[in-house]
Amino acid sequence: MSTSPELAAHPLNQVARVLTWGALGLLAYGAVSWLAAQPWFALHNIEVKSPVQHVTEAQIRLVAERKVRGTFFTVDLESVRESLEKLPWVREARVERRWPDTLVVSVVEHVPLARWNERALMNADGEVFVAAVSGKLPILAGPEDASADVVDAYRRHSAALASLGLHIDELRLSERRAWRMRLDNGMQLALGREHTDARLARFIQLYPRLFGTRPEAGQTVAEPVAVDLRYADGFAVRMPDGRMPASFAAPTVKRVQHDQNAT
Repeated sequence: MSTSPELAAHPLNQVARVLTWGALGLLAYGAVSWLAAQPWFALHNIEVKSPVQHVTEAQIRLVAERKVRGTFFTVDLESVRESLEKLPWVREARVERRWPDTLVVSVVEHVPLARWNERALMNADGEVFVAAVSGKLPILAGPEDASADVVDAYRRHSAALASLGLHIDELRLSERRAWRMRLDNGMQLALGREHTDARLARFIQLYPRLFGTRPEAGQTVAEPVAVDLRYADGFAVRMPDGRMPASFAAPTVKRVQHDQNAT
């Protein structure tokens, strides 16, 4: 018996068709969900794909296993990833499924550049993280919102000082945005708040003349204990035991006390 076009187009028949297809869809979804949750698809393996230095594979496996809920199809990969990224040394984690029963974990670790404010570490991108490390690292310090500025200054000044074979042990930015650094030979440098790159460049240019090795004398000139670069026309030096620099002819060198008003 055929259905007339008028009857097929009746609103009640259209509603009935929608309900029928909806019911079939729910049944299919329920069947697929039931099948995906069966123990046949349980996860049995966690593979750590990338090499790690600071985080152990055992730590990664333990954290991942604690967060694995469900089967190959139903496990919450985002939850596992977030848990892995809470590990102190893990900067980024990636979690993928591999048929039929494996989770593959890849992690990117932080590479420490320096200690930050003596309570945390900083990587080369200026990101601050908390972890324990026993090796010697330079110290960077400053306001919490200035970490990017400090690491940028550290890179620039380190590159400039490399020509003298000197390295930064400590670089500090005060609340007043004044810069100070300590070099690996113990020398203290006050850079102030303004024109810091130009001031350091002037010091580096004059350093070999004032404090370098003098072949004609067969000796190495004593280096200053502290240098104050916060002067428009030169810098002030403080030598060990109050001695004068061996070459004091340079007009840009002063033997004066630190000027507290210098910037």
